[in-house]
Amino acid sequence: MLPLPPVIAWTLAAIGAVAISKVLARQWRRVNAELDAHGRAAGPGASEKLPTLRLDPNTGEYRPE
Repeated sequence: MLPLPPVIAWTLAAIGAVAISKVLARQWRRVNAELDAHGRAAGPGASEKLPTLRLDPNTGEYRPE
């Protein structure tokens, strides 16, 4: 195998790092867009469907109202 001069090797490594960072950034944006869409589909009141828990003084356990 033909050895590469250090300048060319560093240049290829830098180009590879930039390419990998662009792919990762694109995937990051895609995943965040999917998560945002899923959050909007659930609606703003999705957490309001959960019952409020109150402490039962007789048993010491939390029970829904």
